[in-house]
Amino acid sequence: MNTNVDLYFTEGCGRCPLGGTSDCKVNFWTKELHLLRKIILDCGLVEESKWGVPCYTFRKKNVLVLAAMKEYCTVSFFKGALLQDVHNILSKPGDNTQAARLIKFTTSTDITLLKTILKSHIYEAIEVEKAGLKVEFIKNPEPIPEELQAKLDENHSFKKAFEALTPGRQRGYILYFTAPKQTQTRVTRIEKCTPKILEGKGLNDR
Repeated sequence: MNTNVDLYFTEGCGRCPLGGTSDCKVNFWTKELHLLRKIILDCGLVEESKWGVPCYTFRKKNVLVLAAMKEYCTVSFFKGALLQDVHNILSKPGDNTQAARLIKFTTSTDITLLKTILKSHIYEAIEVEKAGLKVEFIKNPEPIPEELQAKLDENHSFKKAFEALTPGRQRGYILYFTAPKQTQTRVTRIEKCTPKILEGKGLNDR
């Protein structure tokens, strides 16, 4: 994983074999990423490298990340759900996302046109951190499958470990366990993930 911010803009995050090659996604959005980086830094945030990508903080609190995807590059706000989206440009990374919101860019022209609006969102996100605001997570909005509930009821250690997970990690497991239609497949998935849950890890954690 890349821990150098400057290298990210030439070699990528370092989490896949494409890093440092012409096929790395950062090379699709070189001009756009540098333009966004300048706008973000102009707002007074501190630039760090986290999870292999540029992360921008205020008083050591994560505010947003800058990242390159295959079809677009993004500015993603950690507490975007608290921002006023009067221009309707913020979107959820996924259907089940509660806190994060992102803005997608595909051209430098788009960035230039949205520069003022983007800065206003960044400044608003800074005010959110100054005020110490937090996103109120809805815990387990999806129903717990019967197979998981049975495991929770019969195994106290498992129940304690599962309840100690963050709401996002809990939801990730619930969605994964609920996906199969057959009970046996659900049970198999639960048993396979039990060690990770007992270790306090999320579905995609290593």
